[in-house]
Amino acid sequence: MASSKKGISSHQLHRTLGVTYKTAWFMSHRLRDAMTTINVGQIGGSGKIVESDETFIGKKKGFEKGPGAAHKMVVHSLIERGGQVRSTVLTAFSGYQVEQALKKHVSLESRLMTDEASVYRLIGREFAEHGTVEHSAGEYVKGDAHTNTLEGYFSIFKRGMKGIYQHCGEKHLHRYVAEFDFRYNNRSSLGVHDAARTTQALAGIVGKRLTYKWPDKRTAARTP
Repeated sequence: MASSKKGISSHQLHRTLGVTYKTAWFMSHRLRDAMTTINVGQIGGSGKIVESDETFIGKKKGFEKGPGAAHKMVVHSLIERGGQVRSTVLTAFSGYQVEQALKKHVSLESRLMTDEASVYRLIGREFAEHGTVEHSAGEYVKGDAHTNTLEGYFSIFKRGMKGIYQHCGEKHLHRYVAEFDFRYNNRSSLGVHDAARTTQALAGIVGKRLTYKWPDKRTAARTP
């Protein structure tokens, strides 16, 4: 899980380790919980560029047959070029939720780069600079304004979620997001290699306890 860029499925772990699928599934979620970073500082800062964008994935509960992005789960991410990423699962892609994520994770001294989405118009004024590109008009780069760094991150995230994990319930998505954020924030280009990344992941277990009934409440009644 620490070295596979797109993740590893619980079925693969169950076959490789010789444990039951249930054990492998629970183990995976406990490791994702360990990879979740708590009380991290803000990214960006004076002169630094932070990109903000969102992606839609899967189906929201209750809308399994509904068409369109409005019924998909929303992952909003912020990435400092050459630095770290901060991702949040939103209940809806709204101006309020995006504003809260930006204010929590990004220094207002940063140069903010986004697409033309209306949710950024007001909050963008609070940053040192707000650059935009108009994706709907086929514009993807305008000077140093672009969201290509995040597009690269989302590409890996989606290939992992669709190709490796395939099915993800809304109540579990935040852990999968934490897994992909962890690997990106501890990547080789920042000087963190597989062994160190594994050690860092295991260190995150300290002070956390995820019982089986939390990931899968359906089995809580029969799980000791």
